[in-house]
Amino acid sequence: MALINTPEAAQRLARTIISDIALYNRDKILEGIKNDNIFELLEKELKEGEELYMSRVDPELAKKTNFYNKAIVDILIKRSGDIESEIW
Repeated sequence: MALINTPEAAQRLARTIISDIALYNRDKILEGIKNDNIFELLEKELKEGEELYMSRVDPELAKKTNFYNKAIVDILIKRSGDIESEIW
């Protein structure tokens, strides 16, 4: 399988992976936002997602971009702004 070598495709992959994590871990996200420990609760899932992302994206492109971490913020954090939390 050829590695992803365009920024658009790499960004799309990152967002897809994080969207899947969000879809299947809604309870952990709710708890993690409320208790300010989302990264600890989703550590395993986020690590597996990152490993998948890195295995599919050209290493040079991955090194020059931050799509995976940006997707975490955009999809897991920003979309959870309606959850009551002391952190906001």
